[in-house]
Amino acid sequence: MQNYCCNLIYFDKEALRFLHSAKEMRIFYVAAIVTFASLTLPELVATMINISFPDGAVRQYEAGVSALDIAKSISEGLARKVLAANVNQQIWDATRPIHADATLSLLTWDNAEGKNTFWHSSAHLMAEAVEELFPGVKFWVGPALDKGFYYDMDLGDRKMSEEDLLLLEKKMNELAKKNNSFIRKEIAKAEAIAYFEEKGDEYKLDLLSNLTDGGITFYTQGNFTDLCRGPHIPNTAHIKAIKLTSIAGAYWKGNEKNKMLTRVYGVTFPNQKELDEYLLLLEEAKKRDHRKLGKELGIYTMDDDVGQGLPLWMPNGTIIIEELEKLAKETENAAGYKRVVTPHIAKESMYLTSGHLPYYADSMFPPMEMDGEKYYLKAMNCPHHHKIFAAEPKSYRDLPYRIAEYGTCYRYEQSGELFGLMRVRCLHMNDAHIYCNKEQFFQEFKAVNDMYLKYFKIFGVDKYVMRLSLHNPEKLGQKYVNEPELWRETEEMVRKVLIETGTPFIEVQDEAAFYGPKIDVQIWSAIGREFTLATNQVDFNSGRKFKLNYTTQSNETDTPLIIHRAPLGTHERFIGFLLEHYAGKFPVWLAPLQVKILPISDKFMDYANEVLHQLTSVGVRVEIDERNEKIGKKIREAELSRVPYMLVIGEKEMNEKQLSVRRQGKGDAGTIASSEFVENIRKEIFERKSAE
Repeated sequence: MQNYCCNLIYFDKEALRFLHSAKEMRIFYVAAIVTFASLTLPELVATMINISFPDGAVRQYEAGVSALDIAKSISEGLARKVLAANVNQQIWDATRPIHADATLSLLTWDNAEGKNTFWHSSAHLMAEAVEELFPGVKFWVGPALDKGFYYDMDLGDRKMSEEDLLLLEKKMNELAKKNNSFIRKEIAKAEAIAYFEEKGDEYKLDLLSNLTDGGITFYTQGNFTDLCRGPHIPNTAHIKAIKLTSIAGAYWKGNEKNKMLTRVYGVTFPNQKELDEYLLLLEEAKKRDHRKLGKELGIYTMDDDVGQGLPLWMPNGTIIIEELEKLAKETENAAGYKRVVTPHIAKESMYLTSGHLPYYADSMFPPMEMDGEKYYLKAMNCPHHHKIFAAEPKSYRDLPYRIAEYGTCYRYEQSGELFGLMRVRCLHMNDAHIYCNKEQFFQEFKAVNDMYLKYFKIFGVDKYVMRLSLHNPEKLGQKYVNEPELWRETEEMVRKVLIETGTPFIEVQDEAAFYGPKIDVQIWSAIGREFTLATNQVDFNSGRKFKLNYTTQSNETDTPLIIHRAPLGTHERFIGFLLEHYAGKFPVWLAPLQVKILPISDKFMDYANEVLHQLTSVGVRVEIDERNEKIGKKIREAELSRVPYMLVIGEKEMNEKQLSVRRQGKGDAGTIASSEFVENIRKEIFERKSAE
């Protein structure tokens, strides 16, 4: 019996815990006999599983071990930082048991997935606080965002005020300090329905209507339970710094016909220092908000009679657009692109061929009926470009065949998702398509990436990363074209380009285009805000669908690979980014107004006009402030308009044919001969120098 007891002490943790709590040894022997009698021989031997780590190491652990247990076996310090885990390419709770061999990455605040889990758990903590302060509240969804989280809720007839946010912050801090664990529970659909029927929660019942048994989970922390697929952080004590940032209205499901819910936004951090830094950044971001600057600087406007998400470009904005197009056309002409122009509409049959219908229909405007045919507003340029490729016979000598267009596209973004220039329904895309063979692919894909790097230098973008978006093998035939060999081949081709050119990149699964892998370009503005700028995509499917062929050197027929690329993205998103990046202080070559001439009085107007003529003759955008105002006021207003150069003209300047130069935001830059200034600014514009 003693040997059996030893085995039991080693393998049966429950019995071991019982032994520690037993007051008399005989109680343990009874427990041992009962437990041992219920075990078969294989169960007496602990089941071990292999855990593979990112560095290639493989370690054995008992089945049922959690990622948090594994972290503790490595170091207590690491365990304190773990927020979630990547188990077999799925994000899990760090406390969830692992029962079979698995690959494992431990996720902390330094990982995007760790932050996402942290902020989603913070949304649940906020919901718990709301439930205490607003009894009877009903919740819709509470996702994590790129920075922070929100939760949509139905408060009934009650309203939430800014003062309530302060009370909620205080309550969240109290609840966080309780160190409550986030407990996951798999639950049958019928039981889940009964739970929310008892609460009278139509929102969660609606969510449940789309779920099936076997995939439904509840999460509980403290006194709050929610329907949620997770994952969540181990406990609330990780959340140490909290700020609820705003209250907004949001239609249920984003449909204006549904009830308006209350949306509360917030952000949390694992320490107060990071929150303080973030709040300072937030204040700076408000000053740089492209919607605010766009209005102040006369860049664009929106009008209800025109429609939501349809920007009207004003003269200043149109100048910026034209300068960006000029840059793109010069760059693309030098790279061997041919320019094309395509219609704004097309027949339904073309989008059925491309595969965009029916899968992309929700993002397209409804069709128009004409002459018994359905026509759609163009949502993408690529099918039109494929038709141009197919219009004339091609041979291997024509490849690579590069065509480019600043094409106007229309996409039906949900009204709740529209956001200034960042999410619009009409967009002007710096689009192009390259048709090449496999031998040409490396150089063509590399050339596109080199074009990105050139643009980054021009616009002063110092921080960027390429996201290599891969397919998910489990979704072949559903979300992705069912060509497993082509997926593996093209993904490796893209990866090879990135590795051999030393381009910084990360890999992300299940974010590819349906027709091939792609690169999404992530850039950071001057104040550290992240933007998705552009894309570089591989397409191994559309060539076959559109029957695109060329004659090979051996006089056979082959189908080209297609590269979709848009280095400057759209005018809308890119100009929105630039407004924030430069805080409205554009470099001289891009500024709508480059020079403001400020005569001290009317008697210096003749010389002011002489300088105006000198500047306009070399293409400088310049105006004279002819108002009868004091020079101090003229300077202040030119500064507020963010004009790069101000030229003050008085008697001395007129007599000596000089200019007193002021630089936006820097003040007096000294006196210079007018001819020298004209040559200097001409050169600065020609070289497209970055803002200083």
